[in-house]
Amino acid sequence: MAKVTIDGIEIEVQDGTTILNAARQIGGDSVPPAMCYYSSLKDSGGKCRVCLVKVAQGSAKDPRPMPKLMASCRTPVMDGMVVQSITSPEVLEARKSVVEFLLINHPLDCPICDQAGECDLQNLAYKHGVGQTRYEEEKRTFEKIDIGDKIKLHMTRCILCYRCTFVANQITDNRVHGIIGRGDASEISTYIQKAVDNDFSGNMIDVCPVGALTDKTFRFKSRVWFTNPLDAHRDCKKCSGKVVLWTKGEEVLRVSARTDQYNEVKEFICNECRFDHKIKSDWIIEGPRHIDRHSVIAQNHYEKSDLQKLKKEIDRQIEFEKGKLLSPNNPG
Repeated sequence: MAKVTIDGIEIEVQDGTTILNAARQIGGDSVPPAMCYYSSLKDSGGKCRVCLVKVAQGSAKDPRPMPKLMASCRTPVMDGMVVQSITSPEVLEARKSVVEFLLINHPLDCPICDQAGECDLQNLAYKHGVGQTRYEEEKRTFEKIDIGDKIKLHMTRCILCYRCTFVANQITDNRVHGIIGRGDASEISTYIQKAVDNDFSGNMIDVCPVGALTDKTFRFKSRVWFTNPLDAHRDCKKCSGKVVLWTKGEEVLRVSARTDQYNEVKEFICNECRFDHKIKSDWIIEGPRHIDRHSVIAQNHYEKSDLQKLKKEIDRQIEFEKGKLLSPNNPG
């Protein structure tokens, strides 16, 4: 076990724990932001640099500070380490600079982007960004492409966090996309326009921190803050079947995997659950999804939904569907 102090708060964690995960055990504002790190994906992290922290004391044995700011998602703690996150002006200035770099080529199309309201970069820019840009050159642009019959890739928004490639490497058996090009020309793409069609490809949508990978069945249908997210599950042979239904009235606009407070999926879902079951009667509704009160999604007070009324509406819909199946015009 190692004792580490982060922003004046001491905590004891397992040896090998990264500074980021140690901070997450403490919680609160001291937790560094992360755009590329994903705890359920091996080898992720170390690319976006927004999780930089200052190590004011390396360890009890060697109290010298580390000479540079460190990526907290890749730096393991040591016994006696002292870390500064939000208490260091140098760290806050560095994060502001990183956000400025991320926004150099990122289009400011939040009003038309489906990720608005649940975008990690949007939240990061609001917290650490500046009011105006110093960048005057032309932004890089790419053509929108389909990398599957239900996934749209808008490479112009991509920040090259590599999460989608890690998903393809680790939870699917046929990765057909990756990074091509170098430097400013780097982009996510498939080999000779080949489609991504494996059973778990939809999880690339959930792990993308920006609006680069979007669900074509949901694009431009509704803002997320106008929907009512419901926890639901079904008996699925391919995955856990535990999902979030994003509903508007009786309509299920999209299905996504469940994420934690850091927007990370712990149980990935299959494409059948995600795309093929858009009817409430296909699911067992558990209740309203709890969303952090600071999120714009929580502003419609959906958690006050009447669960008994909701259950009656679903039962009524099931009876209606049965009636249609058994009607004379549609026998047996």
